[in-house]
Amino acid sequence: MWLALGAVLAVACVLLVARPFLRDPSPKDDRLDAPEPQEQLRVALAEERDRALAELKELEFDHRTGKISDEDYRAAVGPLRRRAAEALKALDPQPGATEKVHAPS
Repeated sequence: MWLALGAVLAVACVLLVARPFLRDPSPKDDRLDAPEPQEQLRVALAEERDRALAELKELEFDHRTGKISDEDYRAAVGPLRRRAAEALKALDPQPGATEKVHAPS
């Protein structure tokens, strides 16, 4: 008898704990809002920054391993640094100004 009561109690506890997971959620609307143009620009600038920094890292590695000559390295590093700097500058809010993202020129 005690064994049956313990089993019923265990099943009841498991069902009580699992109840929130067994219910079918019915959200009102699961669609995400479209990002605002300002946020889209911020994401595009962050992606440009990440691409430029990754290319710089790869260029540095290739130069150090001897895959790229000094002349080719000097020719390629400047534009990559400018791209990364422009994206960073556009993402960085100016001190004393309202937070606004500017597209790089």
